[in-house]
Amino acid sequence: MSASDNDGFSGGRIVAVMVKEFKQLTRDRLTYAMMLAIPIIQLLLFGYAINSEPRHLPTAVLVQEDSVFARSILAAMKNSAYFDLVAQARTPAELNEMIRKGQVQFAVTIPGDFTRRLVRGDNAQVLVEADATDPSATGGAVAALAALPQQALANDLKGALASKAQSAAPFEVVVHRRYNPEAITAYNIVPGLLGVILSLTLVMMTALSVTRENERGTMESLLATPVQPIEVMVGKLAPYVLVGLIQTVLILVFAKILFHVPMSGGWFALVLGIALFIVGSLALGFLISTVARSQLQAMQMSFFYIMPSILLSGFMFPFRGMPGWAQALGEIIPVTHFLRVVRGALLKGVGLADMWRELLALAAFVCAVTALAMVRYRRTLD
Repeated sequence: MSASDNDGFSGGRIVAVMVKEFKQLTRDRLTYAMMLAIPIIQLLLFGYAINSEPRHLPTAVLVQEDSVFARSILAAMKNSAYFDLVAQARTPAELNEMIRKGQVQFAVTIPGDFTRRLVRGDNAQVLVEADATDPSATGGAVAALAALPQQALANDLKGALASKAQSAAPFEVVVHRRYNPEAITAYNIVPGLLGVILSLTLVMMTALSVTRENERGTMESLLATPVQPIEVMVGKLAPYVLVGLIQTVLILVFAKILFHVPMSGGWFALVLGIALFIVGSLALGFLISTVARSQLQAMQMSFFYIMPSILLSGFMFPFRGMPGWAQALGEIIPVTHFLRVVRGALLKGVGLADMWRELLALAAFVCAVTALAMVRYRRTLD
């Protein structure tokens, strides 16, 4: 073969290199599978699960007078498709608890003197309280309330009351945006960032750290020692617990100083939730490291967990705006429960008694992932 042949452009050599690279790619089945799976998952999530204008939001009502007008107002709200009347409170205190605990997105109160004020033209009012911790979740529904006074009683104001139907608004809808009356997005996003940042750093850092030792061969020296799997796990994760705590303190301090996020209380539930989430994230990173064969695979698997955590947890998009199947998937993700704890504590002052379900879900995640990580590590020892 002459020098000119070696220096020339050869399509055959390019094809040979392409075939070799493709074979190499197919040998790494995990990478190959993720290259195909991630675009499909993104397409499904953004196409079907993500909804920036949620409807059918759970709504509780307190009807202090049982009249035809009250029933017409509630029927009009339901027909708007923004409100699902899921509970009826007996007292204002019960209604307040429902919205404070996050059981409902809206709370509607029709006062006992509504009909009398409507007939007299004496400024009849309906009170609608919105859980505005996430302004994007309530914006569309609140806007729909503007048309309620003109439409709700159109078929009821007849005869002697016909003149009321011709007025601009037979009654007034008073909207109270609770926990975030100015609809400041940072109040919702910044606390949520705590869960996302901890997931990004702790899961990925731990997975890469342990996998790096496997690649360099230093893990073999550790396996030759009489150290127990749980001891290795605790020893590897302990430094990152401190890293997670430092990150948490910094985020909370900057949230207060720079974004003026309210710190309403619920500190015991918040601290317990942070501790469980940090340990669970580190255990998940350790579990990933027992499966991944390289740092690239560890990063890919971490991303495979982090992407749904951002999209399905309620961090970027309203959780109640997603279809039922997406909400079911979101309930499996620990970030979902952690965000409820953080936002509930900081914005509402919700304590341990009200957050025990979310904390129990985080504790179950820690136990399950830790057990799986130890089982996988024992198999590595064998």
